[in-house]
Amino acid sequence: MTLQQLKYIIGISEIGSFNKAAEQLYVSQPSLTAAIKDVENEFNIMLFNRSSKGITLTTEGKEFIQYARQIYAQYDNLLDRFDTSKKHKKKFAVSCQHYSFCVKAFINLVKKLNKKEGGMEEYELAINETRTLTIIEDVSTMRSEIGILNLSDFNRSALKKVFKANDLKFEPLVSCKAFVYLWKKHPLAKCESLTFKNLKDYPCLMFDQNASSSFYYAEEILAEKDYSKIIRTTDRATNLNLMKGLNAYCLCSGIISNELNGNDFIAIPFIDKENTTACQEIGYITKNNVLLSSAGEAYLEELKKYLQQD
Repeated sequence: MTLQQLKYIIGISEIGSFNKAAEQLYVSQPSLTAAIKDVENEFNIMLFNRSSKGITLTTEGKEFIQYARQIYAQYDNLLDRFDTSKKHKKKFAVSCQHYSFCVKAFINLVKKLNKKEGGMEEYELAINETRTLTIIEDVSTMRSEIGILNLSDFNRSALKKVFKANDLKFEPLVSCKAFVYLWKKHPLAKCESLTFKNLKDYPCLMFDQNASSSFYYAEEILAEKDYSKIIRTTDRATNLNLMKGLNAYCLCSGIISNELNGNDFIAIPFIDKENTTACQEIGYITKNNVLLSSAGEAYLEELKKYLQQD
């Protein structure tokens, strides 16, 4: 098996078609098919289910692709760090919960890359705001190098077991207490602090984690509490619209990028009389014993810099 064959397998799994994969990988379809067949024969497995609707990974293929991504990502990272004979396109992907500061750090990373060598730096980057379980899956399968999420007293034990099972490590970035994020014209906007009693008549916004997911995957602090009115959404832009239209609110870290979200919203300290020490620890997960790319390290640098300034 060769690195080139691994590249082909990864490409086919992501594109879902031999024809399209051959086009994007600049190889003839017969050569691509033969390369995959060689690997299947070498390991005596079948990687793909083939049908008129396209191709999907077999059960063995899903396990194989995890190792393939990890091996090829490390190869890319070694080239990025040590091969100075030719330029390599920088590749990096991050998956995160719905934090504007993650997007801001990503913007700063792209700006830094654009400034290098007169803006001639080549890169292929991705940022995915998504569900907690998807973040864990993305990092464990090496779709993303880094995952940004939070731990609280409620979910810490459960999530750390999931991290261990998926060979992931968690590194803390910042600890923060809970804030109520709402529209600046909200009836409660002038309060110095807020409690559940103050908020009981207003809808609480929570990011949807899929009905089949464990309750521990909720990304909001104090998500385990009993709320009389809940609206579940999938993106930050919808949340902002609902805050304006319905006087809805969400519990957040208080680390907000006004540059991205605008100045129409405010974060007010939240006080939970049952648990006055309620806080969350925001951090990142990576695969154990995996070298980060230079772009991955640069992203973490931008993220830490932004959080320290906040």
